[in-house]
Amino acid sequence: MAGKKSATATGPATPSAAPATSSSTSSGSNTMKSTIITSSSTSTKSTGSGSASQIDKIALNIVQHYQKTTPQRTKLIDAFMAFLVIVGGLQFAYCVLAGNYPFNAFLSGFCATVGQFVLTASLRIQTTEANKAEFPAVSPERAFADFVVGSLILHFFCINFIN
Repeated sequence: MAGKKSATATGPATPSAAPATSSSTSSGSNTMKSTIITSSSTSTKSTGSGSASQIDKIALNIVQHYQKTTPQRTKLIDAFMAFLVIVGGLQFAYCVLAGNYPFNAFLSGFCATVGQFVLTASLRIQTTEANKAEFPAVSPERAFADFVVGSLILHFFCINFIN
């Protein structure tokens, strides 16, 4: 490995190394060497971090667009859906790590979480302004009433399944 390090250390310096006739030429070639080394290391770094920077810019643009154009009601629904995903993940992780002794309790809780997520997604779809053409007869109040009735039925079955 020592041979490879010395070969790469002398590699970039050899193309610009020219016989120096005076001190000004020698300093000029050193400037050229440092410019070549700096530009090659900068281009290598910008290629690796450039894609990460672009991904960060894209994500930031998506978040800013979401915050500007999404109504507060839809943001609240999205936050509740994120909460349901976290709760479902925690229930599943607990089942894997600690065991699932009362399996019907785990199954009931996990099904309640997934069912509530589906009902909430349905509510979000029906109340989004962009989908008014697809649901012309459904008002936001009716969609919420359907959500509440569906949630009550879902939880009734889940509680009965626990026993």
